[in-house]
Amino acid sequence: MDKKIASSGSTGPKIKSDCFVSIELTENKGIIINLKSKVEVLYGNSIKELCKKELDFFGIENAILTIEDFGALDFTIAARIEAAVKQLIDTDKEFLLDILPENIYETKKDSFRFSRLYLPGNTPAMMLNAGVHSPNGIILDLEDAVAHEKKYEARFIVRNALRSVDFYGAERMVRINQLPEGLKDVKYIARHNVNLILVPKCESAEQIQQVEIEISKQRNKYQFTYPIYFMPIIESALGVEKAYEIATSSKNVVSLAIGLEDYTADLGVSRTKAGNESLYARTRLVNACKAAGIQPIDSVFSDVADEAGLRANVKNSKELGFEGMGCIHPRQIQPIHESFAPEQKQIDRAKKIIKAFTEATAKGLGVVSLGTKMIDAPVVKRAQTTEQLAINLGLLDKDWMKEDN
Repeated sequence: MDKKIASSGSTGPKIKSDCFVSIELTENKGIIINLKSKVEVLYGNSIKELCKKELDFFGIENAILTIEDFGALDFTIAARIEAAVKQLIDTDKEFLLDILPENIYETKKDSFRFSRLYLPGNTPAMMLNAGVHSPNGIILDLEDAVAHEKKYEARFIVRNALRSVDFYGAERMVRINQLPEGLKDVKYIARHNVNLILVPKCESAEQIQQVEIEISKQRNKYQFTYPIYFMPIIESALGVEKAYEIATSSKNVVSLAIGLEDYTADLGVSRTKAGNESLYARTRLVNACKAAGIQPIDSVFSDVADEAGLRANVKNSKELGFEGMGCIHPRQIQPIHESFAPEQKQIDRAKKIIKAFTEATAKGLGVVSLGTKMIDAPVVKRAQTTEQLAINLGLLDKDWMKEDN
């Protein structure tokens, strides 16, 4: 490359837990590090050691590295330096910090996905404590939440966050960019224990299969075996009409989400709280998901200050058959969980069905009945799902069966 100077990161009076990095390639000057940081007295030496180690890793021997630090952690500093370096030299090498042992976990196809918290992929400060709010999933967003000119460097932040930020067991999700650009995102994140990829503006099964092909290439190259699930986002009239095709495009599609801002824009109408303009799309998506045996996930509720409106929206969503929705602020998580939780009368009925099923099975009976009504397998399965959900939410003791006997 012909460039001699490159930069990456963020600067300004409101920036926290981030840094701004500038690298100038020189001749025969060695490595010069100019560090400006409020924590230089405490951490200046360790920051400079990290910088030297990373520049050496990329084979850079002569450069002036300037860092304006606003309390950035190592994973952020390393990401910013790498993004700048790769604007100056051609290399496939990746400077990777050790992955946290806490981040080496898998999720399941039927994991509960009541809430998923969106976090801008180029804002590390918002990632650091996101897990303490206990969302079911955390979305590191590379699409709408990142300015176009920052998307390249955001990939390094998201990749490093997957390795270095403790999300406290939340499903670790990444929303990639709209295809084909999103396939580049997959190359950055697939081998770093991402649990689920959201595919925005999805309109065909082929798009999901393209993502699968790219993941397969990464599997073959890096030999990882954990599953990566998909949540296609339906955001257009065409996507709605092809919902079932998309839902059944891969065994790793675990849910479909609907994005109502883009969908209503595609229709040429305004989005309202009543939601009449999107009722067809939402019911069509729910029906496609139920037919495919996956989870329908509703759109975000954009008024963060309106908790009553949020709870009413979740109640309506639940009545339509949705099993979760997006969050744009941590304060939305608890109301969503409480509103999607099974009601006591549902829990009580589930307990009766499970007890009847358990007793019939113990007696070797092929038919299960509750009172005068016969109970078929789907009803038992639904009761077991309610039971597990109630246990996970602390609404039912896991040993309730023993206690009731």
